[in-house]
Amino acid sequence: MSYRAARKRRRPRMSLSFLPTMLTLGNGACGMASIAMAYNSELNWSTENKLFAAGCLIFAGMLFDAFDGWAARATKQTSEFGAQLDSLCDAITFGVAPAVLVWQYSNVLPLRVIYPIGVLFTLCTILRLARFNVETPSDDAEDHAYFEGLPSPAAAGTIATFAIATPELSGMQTSVADPHTQELAATVLASCQYLLPALAVILAYLMVSRFRYEHFVPKWLGGHWSPFQIGLALFAIMTVVVVKELALPLMFCYYAFESPIRNWMRLPESARASG
Repeated sequence: MSYRAARKRRRPRMSLSFLPTMLTLGNGACGMASIAMAYNSELNWSTENKLFAAGCLIFAGMLFDAFDGWAARATKQTSEFGAQLDSLCDAITFGVAPAVLVWQYSNVLPLRVIYPIGVLFTLCTILRLARFNVETPSDDAEDHAYFEGLPSPAAAGTIATFAIATPELSGMQTSVADPHTQELAATVLASCQYLLPALAVILAYLMVSRFRYEHFVPKWLGGHWSPFQIGLALFAIMTVVVVKELALPLMFCYYAFESPIRNWMRLPESARASG
């Protein structure tokens, strides 16, 4: 064996132990960037475009959050430090950033109403993350088959989808020739000024609730689909085709409300009547 070959064999492989931490910090950086974008007064952008960018950054944080756990398991770097760092970054991206979006999105409600709503959303996100850390001690598949309470990324994503849909709806008021479509777009935008703060309150409650939410990945990417899942996928495709501007908000709202509605429908009529 030549000297060069022996030296190559002895050379240690480059460690990827830093990768999970960098992905987690990328999540936190996206959250901070989303907050900065929503409040940025120097960019010569419209408010709709700033909120669109802020919403997209929350989704970018969701991607980092989805891959950091996978990277930790792949590199065998799972640790208590990583779990706590992940929760701290999640609190920024999925707690503070969506609250700022709500504050900046709705300008029809007084500050004494809109600010407490944002604070409530952030506090419930923190409670949700703390409860998850305490009640999910391992990374076993059974522990992640479902969540108790709406996951904070899903709640934040629901808020972000409205910001992402706004520029398209706003453009429909001038770019579409049909006056009925213009009027509909204007009505939807005006309604969202009130809807989004109310939705933030409901999402805050759902995060700290005990409603069971199935994990998206094993349900949709793990094996054969049930007839119900196939029908739901077809309905999602039709939603994208028919009302593409509102497809993301509708899909995220479906995930958020499907579990509590299903539980309510299973209750006996006497229990429903008593609340």
